[in-house]
Parts: sequence; structure tokens; C-alpha cells
Amino acid sequence: MNKVTVGNFKIGGDEPLALLAGPCVLESLERSLLIGRTIKGICERLGINYVFKASFDKANRSSFHSFRGPGLEKGLEWLAEIKKQLGVPIVTDIHESYQAEPAGKVADILQIPAFLCRQTDLLHAAAQTGRVVNVKKGQFLAPDDMRNVVDKLHESGCDQILLTERGASFGYHNLVVDMRSLPIMRGFGYPVVFDGTHSVQLPGGNGTSSSGNREYVEPLVRAAVGCGVDALFLEVHDNPEEALSDGPNMVYLDKLEGLLKQALAIHKIVQAEENC
Repeated sequence: MNKVTVGNFKIGGDEPLALLAGPCVLESLERSLLIGRTIKGICERLGINYVFKASFDKANRSSFHSFRGPGLEKGLEWLAEIKKQLGVPIVTDIHESYQAEPAGKVADILQIPAFLCRQTDLLHAAAQTGRVVNVKKGQFLAPDDMRNVVDKLHESGCDQILLTERGASFGYHNLVVDMRSLPIMRGFGYPVVFDGTHSVQLPGGNGTSSSGNREYVEPLVRAAVGCGVDALFLEVHDNPEEALSDGPNMVYLDKLEGLLKQALAIHKIVQAEENC
């Protein structure tokens, strides 16, 4: 497997489990630092490599009036400050090609949202930054289709690639996770990430916003790690009920350590079997 270098550690193969986690969107610098600092402490205790995640802009909200974040300029300033204060790598998503270059100056990983995973110009722009590119598999794609995404990134000069599973559309306002997609995508030779929070999302389930089934995050994470993944993606908040985006499917900050302990125990067993 091709290992991906993020900051001072690697993701993939026999490397330790990694975690991409933080609030869905930057609500304030202070709250983001609080969440990130707490997650960093948990990961240090457990031996998990940590990447702080938050969006500077949520361009695909259900409603025109939904909170989107501080925007590109202020958001990147906040992310740079978080990176400086916490001393951890950063992942953030981009929605348009022009955002790739400025975001790439701050973020260690540029994330392509699931809805945009086939946008060739966006993939090309992200690849040209030289940063790691994490592509979320579209809810409308079969896992095999992600090979074309990998090929587009290769053609654009990128070989630092992460692929993320975040559920597939199942009728209206519902997602399911086909666990076969994890080994299928891992078979492309790049590390695979499981998004345990968006996989329980109910898109548009509240009319002008999405809903979610937070109670299923834990069993799905256990199942995904058992299938073999290299990293987890989790949106985390100290009080999801007042979160400004994706609250119904976010993990409570004070529940995170217990969830990660379970995941870590399973991951070590799976790695031992793979290395036999």
C-alpha cells in the first residue's frame, strides 16, 4: 500500500490509526480550539495520529439561509492559528477550483466533498497544490467508480491520496454503508478513511437541514475498523444540540475517547492479522 505523509506521520498499511476530527464548520476560533485541543489530548493518550478538521465554508447546505462559516479568508486565518496553537496538521474541504491554492498554503490535506468527487477541474486544482488530497466517495457512486477519481488525480500529478467512505443513498433522506466498499477502495493501493458521522446523516431529513442517527456511529465505526481502514473521520462537538451544522450526527466530545478505545482495540487485531 502507498503510505500518505501528513505532517510528521504517515497514514496507511502498518502505520497507527489516524483520526481526522473536529467540528463540522468553524463556528468561532475559541470553540474550534477548545474542541481541537481536547481531541488532541485524547489522541496523545491513545497513540492515535490526529488531524484537525473543520470547514471554512459549507457551500452545500440544504437552505440558502443555513450557516456556512466564516468564509475563505477569515476561515484560513483561523485554521492557520489552530495549526500554530495545537501543532497538528489541518484538513479542510474546498468547493471551487480557485480555493485550492490558498487553502493548500494552510491545510495539509485538501478534502473534496462527496457531491463534487467527479469534478475534474476541482480534483486537478487540488492535485496541483502538492498537498494530500482526500476524496469522499459520492453517495451516488459505486466503490469501483472511485478508481476513475484516483486516475484523475494521478493524471494531475498527485500520488498522495486518501479515499473516504461516507455512505450511499438508499431511497430518500437515507444513507446506508456497504462495508464491501472499504476493501474494494483499499484495493486501489491507497489508505481508506471511514466517515462515521456523515454515514449516519439523513440528508434533508429536517426539511431545510439534514438530520441524523447519532446512535449508530459507534457500531458502524466498529464494523468499518473490523473491515480494515487506515483512518477515521468524525465530526465532534462539545454540544451538538447547538452546533450550527450537522448537529444530529456529530459525536459528543465527552464520548469520543470511549469510541476511539473500541476502534483502536479492533484496529490492532486487524493489523496483526494483516501482518501475519
